[in-house]
Amino acid sequence: MSSLAQEMPLAKPSLHKTLFATCIGNALEWFDIAVYGFFASYIAHNFFPTSDPSVSMLLTFGSFGVSFLIRPLGAIVLGNYADRHGRKKALLLSINLMMLGGAMITFMPSYATLGLAAPLLILMARLIQGFSAGGEFGSSTAFLVEHFPERKAFIASWQFATQGASTLMASAFGLGLTQLLTEAQIQDWGWRIPFAFGLLIGPLGWYIRRNIHEPASFVQQEKHAAPLKALFGKQKSLITLAIGLMVISTAVNYMLNYIPTYATKTLHLPGSVAFSATLVAGIILTVVTPVMGLWAEKIGRLPLMWGSLLLLIITIYPAFKGMVNHTTPTTLILLVGWMALLKSIYFSTVPSVMADIFPLTTRASGMAISYNVAVTVFGGFAPLICSMLISSTGSSLAPSYYLMAVALLSGLALLRSGKRMA
Repeated sequence: MSSLAQEMPLAKPSLHKTLFATCIGNALEWFDIAVYGFFASYIAHNFFPTSDPSVSMLLTFGSFGVSFLIRPLGAIVLGNYADRHGRKKALLLSINLMMLGGAMITFMPSYATLGLAAPLLILMARLIQGFSAGGEFGSSTAFLVEHFPERKAFIASWQFATQGASTLMASAFGLGLTQLLTEAQIQDWGWRIPFAFGLLIGPLGWYIRRNIHEPASFVQQEKHAAPLKALFGKQKSLITLAIGLMVISTAVNYMLNYIPTYATKTLHLPGSVAFSATLVAGIILTVVTPVMGLWAEKIGRLPLMWGSLLLLIITIYPAFKGMVNHTTPTTLILLVGWMALLKSIYFSTVPSVMADIFPLTTRASGMAISYNVAVTVFGGFAPLICSMLISSTGSSLAPSYYLMAVALLSGLALLRSGKRMA
């Protein structure tokens, strides 16, 4: 008897245990990403010092974006591993790699101590985390949907609710540190505290994942000998479709991570205001996303996706313009809260829809590859693209142009795939 068959559970697993075991790795991934984005100016000072602060920030966000280039490779390797050898093994491997990268960032000496080795090792840590994150979404979402197919819209929505919770925690750290420490203390050592906290999550997640079972449907299904060959052969159109559905979701998500830097560097608001805005976003994402997942079970996923997408296209430019023309803490919080609300509605449906697009034998690989291509191209480089757009156009409204453009791409994908989302 195979090891997979031996792991088939005798009874239905606990919904809460399955959710926690699966989503804790996702939470760790997004917590580290959010913290890196929120504390970018401090990381720039410690590891990418130059005489021009703008160049220093571009180098920091460049390393943020470059680390995403390896995510598709992680998706291919870890997604293929999950489809051939099991979701559980892939989930254990990914959380181990995430902890390694997090430890490197937490304890890395600064440029003043190590010289050029410091930014290179920070980049290596981000590459390790990017590779790990590349396989996390596909494996964990497949694991959830295959355990509870009758509740797929709701249970898969927790994938992105945990992203909201991670943003909430990262924002809370940012707000708390700006209140408790001086600017010099945060710049010197305080920025390392949230990364150290992230390390505490990892061992708990590893232990829980070690004691979960493979989904019965996966155990009983005959495995495809070459899932990647099938994907890049007969299923290329499915990958394109899934990428299109993801692009606006990931663009908004990384725009929220960019807000603290945008607010302080472009709008010249205090750091505490920026972190307060992202804290509000984290609360909305955490609470609203699973509620929308429940609602999708009642009215279908398509109405929610179209409604949120059209509202974003219509309102995002006026919202940015109003905030830029009347720059106050209140207008910033309203803009961020509105973006988070629309993201929650749309994002809640995407994981289960992507799971439906791909057959079980290539599901983890297909979801991982399409998700990470979208995240790499339209998310990881979003802060860098927006920084360059603002610099080249001189307009603080540049982020809204970017969001409208990618929203149109997702709209085209929705038009092509309406029947799958009913």
